[in-house]
Amino acid sequence: MFNHVMVGSNDLDRSIRFYDAVLGVLGAGAPVRNTAASGHVRLFYRHNGSTLGITQPIDGEPATAANGGTIAFKCDSPERVHAFHDAAVAHGGTSIENPPGLREHAGGSYYLAYVRDPDGNKLCAIHRVPS
Repeated sequence: MFNHVMVGSNDLDRSIRFYDAVLGVLGAGAPVRNTAASGHVRLFYRHNGSTLGITQPIDGEPATAANGGTIAFKCDSPERVHAFHDAAVAHGGTSIENPPGLREHAGGSYYLAYVRDPDGNKLCAIHRVPS
């Protein structure tokens, strides 16, 4: 359904350090750096047909995190969820909500971890536990 998700950053160098580490856990390589016609720099991380973009806001205003928004990344194991979480915290992210672990829902069981990136964007690492 989605082609890409784009979030803003107030410090692209800090974002590169954070996302290189966090998305590297999932197998994503270095981002493609792009300069828009407006002169704003954007980073595009591509992996398994999906793209996460990080950009300087084109309106010149500070980047802000979406209130109520979450970007979730599929993980292939609970260990990968923990690695994602630990890489995020080690590179300037903040662990939020409950510690990484199993959550039971009506639709099944999931192993989850939630963090905020250095700009405040809420990220989730998620592994669906087979029934």
